[in-house]
Amino acid sequence: MSLTRLRWLALPVALLLVSPSPVEAARKKAQQPAAAAAKPKPAKKAQTPAEQLQHLYADYWEASLKLNPLQATFQGDPRWNDQLPNYLSPEFRRQAHDFTTEWLAKVEAVGEDGLEGQDLLSYRIFVRNARDALEGERFPGWMQPVNQFNNPATLMAMLGSGASAQPFRTVKDYENWLKRAAQVPALFEQAIANMEQGMAAGVVQPRPLMEKVLPQLDALIKPTAEQTLFWNPIRNMPADFSEADRERLTADYRWLIEYRLMPSYRRLRGFIATRYLPATRASAGLGALPDGADWYAYNARQSTTTELTPEQIHRIGLDEVARIHEEIRKVMKEVKFRGNMQRFFRFMQEDKRFEFADEAALLAYYRGLESKVANKVPEQFSLLPKAGFEIRPVEAYRAQSAAGGSYMRPSEDGSRPGVFYVNTYNLPSRKTWDAEDLFLHEAIPGHHFQLALQQELTGLPAFRRFGGETAFTEGWGLYAESLGRDLGLYEDPYSYFGYLQNELWRAIRLVVDTGLHAKGWTREQVIDYMLKNSATSQVEAVAEAERYMAIPGQALAYKIGELKIMELRRKAQAALGPRFDMREFHAEVLKDGSVPLDVLEAKVDAWIATRQGQPG
Repeated sequence: MSLTRLRWLALPVALLLVSPSPVEAARKKAQQPAAAAAKPKPAKKAQTPAEQLQHLYADYWEASLKLNPLQATFQGDPRWNDQLPNYLSPEFRRQAHDFTTEWLAKVEAVGEDGLEGQDLLSYRIFVRNARDALEGERFPGWMQPVNQFNNPATLMAMLGSGASAQPFRTVKDYENWLKRAAQVPALFEQAIANMEQGMAAGVVQPRPLMEKVLPQLDALIKPTAEQTLFWNPIRNMPADFSEADRERLTADYRWLIEYRLMPSYRRLRGFIATRYLPATRASAGLGALPDGADWYAYNARQSTTTELTPEQIHRIGLDEVARIHEEIRKVMKEVKFRGNMQRFFRFMQEDKRFEFADEAALLAYYRGLESKVANKVPEQFSLLPKAGFEIRPVEAYRAQSAAGGSYMRPSEDGSRPGVFYVNTYNLPSRKTWDAEDLFLHEAIPGHHFQLALQQELTGLPAFRRFGGETAFTEGWGLYAESLGRDLGLYEDPYSYFGYLQNELWRAIRLVVDTGLHAKGWTREQVIDYMLKNSATSQVEAVAEAERYMAIPGQALAYKIGELKIMELRRKAQAALGPRFDMREFHAEVLKDGSVPLDVLEAKVDAWIATRQGQPG
């Protein structure tokens, strides 16, 4: 879009209409009937600031999708499915900086005077997020492009497998992937170059993280195209493709996989194994890196949307761990368990009654929860998403390092439902008592309700519909777990323990994440703390500790967000008494999508004031 058009959007239309020349005006006037010439044309109404901003937000989102075609793909917008910019390159970073600076200036030029309601909310969120993004550019995250939790190699495998957001329904879809995947070698080379710069600057990953990357890559590297995940689209090619298209695409995919993708994967794997791994660090936390303390404090602010310091968050975590331990002792008393909490944790981990017989039994159990919860949802919720969701097992190639459950939002066009991914790796570690709260968090009424509803709020700017604040999103997911008894679950004390264990887990995250990155804790200290204070398994404790090492600060969002929603509900119940309606409260929390926690508090306070002013 041209700069002229953008300026036009930021100013009242009436001031920028281009007048015709006097000769042209006279010619047109002579051609008009006299009555028409005498009738004055109504002037176009000048845009209000809110209208100007709505146009700006729409153009900003269009431009952001063009700049970030992978984001468009995951959103279900197919227009750039053939593109893969080198998003790790210095040129792209400069482009992203200029993009943010330019759009922030355009929005701030309109300002917030005269805005109210959603318009004011959108303005403040946009400005806040843009300023935060610019502030974060001082920290060299680009020097660490690969870890076991996020890396371009597994991302490309997800897209190319045919089981993720990249569609493979038409011949054009297949050709789009050929064009996109042709850019993968350049992306991997840039990842290597960035890691080399990180090695020179002392900004490298902890060794255990990169040791986990190697088996991930080994699972993807195969000697022939047919043995790779990237062959799945050919194996599952639609039957209505012509024979000529089938032959051409089969040949093109084989060449792409064997002569472009696999050599790039081998090159990346070889670099990590022979050059990067020896340069990795023994320390575990971000605080050990240059400017690491400020980097982590910034991450904590971003994750929680608060001004809480790592020290304050650490203290909140310790207090919550102590409180939840007391609740667990009540469960121990209810089930007449004899022994201390450590023995109870071991019992919950080791007793065979809490294991699934096989993967099919695990998946069937989760699928059975859907109808059970759905029967009770109308008692708690009036605002429901239109999109459906599915339950799928986590793909084998990423299961070893993946969380126990995760959620992928539906596509905007409705072609792909929301997906609740259940990890069936190391089946004995997946406990029956852990299933109900995980379902509530990831599916209904957790992430699926919140994220699908947010996407369906068509009156909001797209950056709010498809963006989000982790503290709100994950805080809602954890809050959803607390609704289990109201939704017909936690009927036995062991399942209720599962909820307490997972609430405890999020409280422990506050302790260990800040411990790792602000207090110099080692990986081993974190694992020991988790094993001592919860019923987690060794496998899960290791995977979670390494997750916190890979994405510093992200794990703080859950408990901080949940505590705020709980606090606001208690405030509303106290203020409204018998007029408090849980359905209305949940609708108020969800109806504007994901917002910073201070914004959430302000709007719930306003809702309380409105309800207090209504007749009882």
